[in-house]
Amino acid sequence: MKKLLLFTVAYLTLAAGSAYACTNLLVTKGASKDGSIFVTYSADSHQLYGELYHWAAAKNKANAMRLIKEWDTGKPLGQIKEAPEIYNVIGNINEHSLVIAETTFGGREELSDPAGIMDYGSLIYVTLSRAKNAREAIKTMAELVAEYGYYSSGESFSIADANEVWILEMISKGPNNKGAVWVAVRIPDGYISGHANQARIQTFPLENGNTSISSKNLDKIFNSEVEFVYAADVISFAREMKYFDGEDTEFSFSDIYAPVDFGGARYCDSRVWSFFNRFNSTMGEYFDYAKGIDLSKRMPLYIKPDHKLDMHDVANMMRDHFEGTELDMTQDIGAGPHKIPYRWRPMSWKYNGISFVHERAIATQQTGWWFVAQTRSWLPNPIGGILWFGVDDAATSCLTPIYCSANVVPEVFKVGNGDLLTYSETAAFWTFTRVTHQAYLRYDLVSAEIIKVQQEWEKSQAEKVKSIDAKAAELINKKKEKDAVKLLTDYSVNTAQELVRKWKQLDNYLFVKYMDGNVKKQNPDGSFMYNEYGVPVMPVQPLYPESWYKAIVYDAGDKLKEPK
Repeated sequence: MKKLLLFTVAYLTLAAGSAYACTNLLVTKGASKDGSIFVTYSADSHQLYGELYHWAAAKNKANAMRLIKEWDTGKPLGQIKEAPEIYNVIGNINEHSLVIAETTFGGREELSDPAGIMDYGSLIYVTLSRAKNAREAIKTMAELVAEYGYYSSGESFSIADANEVWILEMISKGPNNKGAVWVAVRIPDGYISGHANQARIQTFPLENGNTSISSKNLDKIFNSEVEFVYAADVISFAREMKYFDGEDTEFSFSDIYAPVDFGGARYCDSRVWSFFNRFNSTMGEYFDYAKGIDLSKRMPLYIKPDHKLDMHDVANMMRDHFEGTELDMTQDIGAGPHKIPYRWRPMSWKYNGISFVHERAIATQQTGWWFVAQTRSWLPNPIGGILWFGVDDAATSCLTPIYCSANVVPEVFKVGNGDLLTYSETAAFWTFTRVTHQAYLRYDLVSAEIIKVQQEWEKSQAEKVKSIDAKAAELINKKKEKDAVKLLTDYSVNTAQELVRKWKQLDNYLFVKYMDGNVKKQNPDGSFMYNEYGVPVMPVQPLYPESWYKAIVYDAGDKLKEPK
């Protein structure tokens, strides 16, 4: 029997409600309606500003060096050798349609390496600048941490190109032990997967020369039949640290390096469960696990959906608050009279000495930026990848297409256009935040208006990109790739700017319509109503729901009761 050290993964519970609380949902080619691959990411942090990062393609001088700074704090960690050539990277996608995203699971705190140079964020963006596909990315990441050390805590990475989707989970080996232990698994075609701050890879087949290889034979990763890759010392290191003494075939990465606890299930894996549950009717059997009640019956790493998904299915899943389940955040008294699916932090709290929790849904108020990356294998590289990008809370914000070859960042998303403590009139983040805050006041009424505009925009853009795809493909066929890239860049920039203009109009409209708890009356054409003398007509004053009046009476007793 395998034996675990008894310890508390304090970091995991912290991660579920802190800057590291992110969500990735993964859809393989065979699980999508049109053969696209989808990878989602929400960068959920109370300290994170919504902006779009960019590194231009370049040829570097011999012996050029690159300064690595910790992604979350800006702390300089050291320098690494720069690659002779780096690729265009915009957000979390590069010009070859390679996508890398992450969620932090933390894991064993004693395995932090303060001398490591590669932190998780730098590992992502350096790899995007050097690798052309998922397998090359895995090899690059393994080599980088082996040479320079891994600075961050435990991390799950989503790695996808136009043909494959992988999950790689990694944790450092602690002080004075440079490198990391890790496992990478290819998600089978036709399946969906996800991770959300809890390590998900458990057992895996050991090296067999065909489907599974260790880092001793990393060059074999380019053999298409390889589906599992792992650090050669991932098991021996666990034995050395006295974490594990079972048979090699029993070894589980998650159980050894990041054992699941209540927080790992309820705050983290419950988000993956909600995704699986939306698209597979058998997931009810794992509901007790998702609630943190029965940790013995863990969910599979991937499942086959009941039907295939498209971009709208995936984007709308990122807006989930457990609607339609027992955990639906709009249905208990905490939602207030306007069914707000949010609970302000902290997530855990006590009443009469008893501990309680608020749910942690996929959509959350502290999102800085989020995306749905779409890769399409039937199109040339400059066209094949689209980063559907948005800022602020996914539920009440909107995505706009950014092509993977775009080499200019829209002003509304540009780094330096405002920050979390500096308001900018021209920044998308602040525009969307204003609209979202209106929804937080009267969610049942205001969010419906936002969602209508949001869905219309995203559906219209999904149609418009088909035309842009065709125009760009025609230019590439005529050997005019630079013109194609300019077309795709201009479209990405102009569309983003147009979206923010549209959202500013929405902000003004909602402010006028819903001020002071009233609802202004409108004509059939949407204009506000005046009487025959040009005076605004009396607005509607919606009643609270019956359940809320009941709660008020229960709390106030006879204090508010009218005398007979």
